[in-house]
Order: sequence, then structure tokens, then C-alpha cells
Amino acid sequence: MKIKVPQDALWILRKLNQAGYEAYVVGGCVRDSLMGREPNDWDITTSAKPLEVKALFRRTIDTGLQHGTVTVMNHGVGYEVTTYRLDGDYSDHRRPESVTYSENLADDLMRRDFTINAMAYHPEKGLVDLYGGAEDMEKKEIRAVGDPDARFNEDALRILRAVRFAAQLGFTIESATREAIRNHVEDLGLISVERIETELTKLICSAHPEELEELYDLGITAKILPEFDRMMETSQNTPYHYTDVGHHTIAVMQHVSPTKVMRYAALLHDVGKPDCRFTDENGQDHFYGHPEKGVPIAVDVMKRLKLDNKTIDGASLLVLWHDFGMKGDLTETTFRKGVSRMGIENFPAYLEIRRADMEGQSDYQKEKKEADFARIREMYDRLLLEKPALTVRELAVDGKALMEAGIPAGPEMGEILKHLLDYVLEDPERNTRDTLLEEVACLRKS
Repeated sequence: MKIKVPQDALWILRKLNQAGYEAYVVGGCVRDSLMGREPNDWDITTSAKPLEVKALFRRTIDTGLQHGTVTVMNHGVGYEVTTYRLDGDYSDHRRPESVTYSENLADDLMRRDFTINAMAYHPEKGLVDLYGGAEDMEKKEIRAVGDPDARFNEDALRILRAVRFAAQLGFTIESATREAIRNHVEDLGLISVERIETELTKLICSAHPEELEELYDLGITAKILPEFDRMMETSQNTPYHYTDVGHHTIAVMQHVSPTKVMRYAALLHDVGKPDCRFTDENGQDHFYGHPEKGVPIAVDVMKRLKLDNKTIDGASLLVLWHDFGMKGDLTETTFRKGVSRMGIENFPAYLEIRRADMEGQSDYQKEKKEADFARIREMYDRLLLEKPALTVRELAVDGKALMEAGIPAGPEMGEILKHLLDYVLEDPERNTRDTLLEEVACLRKS
């Protein structure tokens, strides 16, 4: 079984070997290589102690000396080189209280999380697979190394990592490992929000965002994303839907591109529905105003997860606008006004989530929904062609022109510019200097 190790990583292995130390590439790079995937990083494990590693290489960074890790720089790329080690007790379920260096590769592999991540490789010695990682890859199974309770007791984040790896690789979680996850869910409360967000985002942006349901089934979302539990438990007795809000949400996630903004927008687009559910006298559910209701909830969720502002702003905007225009009563004027408020630069993302939302619904009135969507696309294409004014900056008059007309700078000028934009959005032909100044004169007379 051959793995093509990059030349720079090979050079580090050989330099360690020539100095009398063992060294292997280890972990995710071995797993990905065996699966035919391109590894993101090439990590190295060695019998050399950190200071011995530093003495061998000219350019190193002390990235984790307390845990035996030195980053070796080679042609501008960092390679983490970690000493074989045994971890002490994990009293906080996050990090070992102590680290003991070892001369034995088996000790180092035993402390790792899952069998598929506990394999090492050397170009001359071949694959070292003491815990059946290759077999588990064949079975497409995530299995903890050794005692799963011990592994999750050491680091509760492994609970999320198990589901995240299943989502990224299309695997299932082995039964004993799955049961141990259930037993340790409460320990997630000891894990930092930043670490949880990293794993959750990787899962959400994976090829299998439907694994979010596994988080729900295992009781994980109850700890880290209770809003999703409410969606899973909110039925939709309406002909437009065939499932509850949670399963509809998963379907929408499957139909948008795997970016943070789009996946979080899809995850949270209906987060306001549990609070808006109204059942009429015929037993049919309605969710009036759920986009507006959902925005502050979505923002709260994303801020709690400490997501970046770009993701928060982009996703919350789509939560607000995802239902735009689908009642079939859009006029050209209301369309222009909507695009103006949304921002034309955000419209492609709106189209994406609107289409995904339709894919996650029932076939009820499917032809009408398709026709309404097609009409919105036509109006958007026409907008791109005709380029009407959609912002104050695109008006034929500006602040300077209004000052020349006797309007002082300040709140009044701002209100007049807003009025002129609405005036032009109603009829783009009005966007001429003379017409707008005439409208200003009329405003001042009234």
C-alpha cells in the first residue's frame, strides 16, 4: 500500500531518520491519501523530543511545545512535527493535565480519537495500522480507538468530530461509539464555543449536511443548537409542505452551495416558524411573518456561535428575504423596491435560497411556484439589462444639487433623497435632473 508523500514532508522524515529518530506521517493525511482524497496538511509524528526537532531544522515555530509539537517550515509551508506521547488525565474533558513523551509509536496512536485517524505511514516501512483504521474505512465506519467512553471522556469535542467526520466522508458511526456519544453529551458544556463552532461549521458545509439530524438524534443540538430542536418538533400541517420545519430545513441545506453564508442561511431561514405557527379552524398551519421573526433569532444564534460578521450579515439578510416575491403578486415597481432594499449584489444568493426552499417543499402548486420563480428571474435579467437607479447614489441629483436648490445638509436632505429614490423606483424614467428637481420643488410647496 503506497502513499505519495510530498517531497518537503519526505525531506523532514529523512532528516529525522538520518539523525537516528523514528518518524512517520500520521493521522488525517494518511486517511485522506488512502481514500484518494488530497490531504490539506501533512502531520508528522516522531520519537525525537521537541528540542531535538528544533536543533535539526533551521526554521521552526513553537506552536505547541507543552504538547510536544513543533512546526517545521519548509518552502513556506508548515509541517507539524509532534513527539510520540502519552496523555495524562483529562479532568476538564478538554486537554490533558500532563504529557509524557514516549519512544513507542503504538503509545502515540493509542491516544488518538478514531481508528481512521490513528494510522501512520513511512515510505520504506509502509502502513502502521494497529487499530483497524483501514478496515473501518472499507466499512465506511467511524469507530473510537479502544474504549470509546475513555476517548470522549478525554475530549468531549470528539463527540462533534465523530458526526462531522461522518458528514464529510459519508460514513456511519459504529454502534458502541454512538452509544458512548450519548453518554457524554453533557460534557459539551465544558467545550469552548469557538471549538464547537469550528466543528459545526465543517459539518454544515460538508457534502452531507443531513448529518445534522444525527446531532439531533444524539441529543447534541439540545446542548449547542436548541433552536434546531424546536424546528424538528414543529410540524407543518399545510399542503405546501410534506414534513416538519427541521426536515424541510435539512432539505434546503442540501440544495444550496456549501459556503458558510449559504448553509447558515439555509439552516436558519425558517427559525422563526416555531414562534409564528398559527393553526386555523380547518387544522391548517400558517406561519405569517416568520422571516421577520426569524432575523433576531438567527442573529442571536450566529453571535452565540461567534461567527464572523460577514456570515452573520449575509445569512441574516437571506433569512429576511427568502420568501420575497413568492405570493405571485409582484409588480415591476414592488420588485424594484425590493431589490433596492435587498441590494442587487445579494440577489443571486436570494435566487439560490429561493430555489432551494422550493426544492424542500411539497409538489402542491408546483407549476405556479415555478412560474412565479421564472418571472422573478425574468425581472432580474431585465433589471441587469436596463440598469435603473436602485440606490441614492444612482440618482440624477446628489446632495450638492439639492444644496444649490436651497436644501440644507442634514436630516431634511436625507429624507428628500429617500423620497426621490422611491419616486424613481416607481418609474425609472423619472431619473433625470429636471424631473427630480421639479419633484423637490413640489415637496417644498406642499
